[in-house]
Amino acid sequence: MSSAQPFDDDEAEDGAAPGAGLAVVIAADPPDRLDKALARDVPEGMLSRSRLARLIAEGAVTRDGVPVTGLKARVAEGETYMIALEAPEEIDVTPEAIPLVVVHEDADLIVIEKPAGMVVHPAPGSWSGTLVNALLHHCAGSLSGVGGAKRPGIVHRIDKDTSGLLVVAKSDRAHQGLAAQFAAHSLERRYLAVVHGAPNAADPRLRGVKGVSFEPAGVIRVATNLARHRTDRQRQAVVWDEGRRAVTRARVLETFGSAAPEAALIECWLETGRTHQIRVHMTHIGHGLIGDPVYGGNRKLSPKVFGEGAAIANAFPRQALHAATLGFTHPVTGAEMRFEAPLPADMAALIEGLRTQA
Repeated sequence: MSSAQPFDDDEAEDGAAPGAGLAVVIAADPPDRLDKALARDVPEGMLSRSRLARLIAEGAVTRDGVPVTGLKARVAEGETYMIALEAPEEIDVTPEAIPLVVVHEDADLIVIEKPAGMVVHPAPGSWSGTLVNALLHHCAGSLSGVGGAKRPGIVHRIDKDTSGLLVVAKSDRAHQGLAAQFAAHSLERRYLAVVHGAPNAADPRLRGVKGVSFEPAGVIRVATNLARHRTDRQRQAVVWDEGRRAVTRARVLETFGSAAPEAALIECWLETGRTHQIRVHMTHIGHGLIGDPVYGGNRKLSPKVFGEGAAIANAFPRQALHAATLGFTHPVTGAEMRFEAPLPADMAALIEGLRTQA
């Protein structure tokens, strides 16, 4: 397992903190060049390989205090590299009185149930109306500063069109403790999704998909690497010889349709937390999410089987994915915390429609 620790600041699962530095210890069996090795061993989601290449070229990567500027420099297990991260341009993020569904709040953290359609933090094209804008108003200055102006308190994120639970740090000590749990993959994160077809361990096709294995109680394990798509930079893709390790487990909760189910409600839980991980993995095994505009393809459900339910599913405006359960150890008190969020109205209506067959 890789060992990467931030210095001067803390890591967030969804990106590097501004003005931070990072110490990366090279894990066993490193790739044969520096940029690939660092891309593998930095904490998940922090730095893309292209950004690492730029930092290397700029002399921002050092070993024993000496800049290492060659992308193809050889690396060895156990070597420590220090990466100086440039501070992004600060922006003026305005607090906004946006209603929030607060599941839990104390002096150190707040757990939010994010609606589908809300961006987590400001970015080009979404400078307002984000969760951060709402948090700045709700918390009135009591957010961890670790994430910088754009991402105060943000330790992890879920996609804009995914609904469900997020934990946000209000104090720096909470941010540090939560980030450590995300880095160690020790949190419980369970999602509910509605997919095309129904994954079945008895399916010979599924047994032949690379990266798929089977565990007791009907659990399907998908283990691949994920990296940015080579031609579409907005997408992630399954890869094998590069990228970052990603492991998803899933089991079917309910099937919809006739003897050969056309759709299913599944529960997924994450061993890792890569960008679009569930969406990419379910597509990889042939069971893309209903409504997914990026990975779902053009599959449609039959009106002959589902009647009005097919119309609901085929017009579903987002990926049918909900972050339903979040469990972690409180980073300050040590108490075990576990929260559940019910299905939002649109997914509940989708499932009810699929249950009512023509």
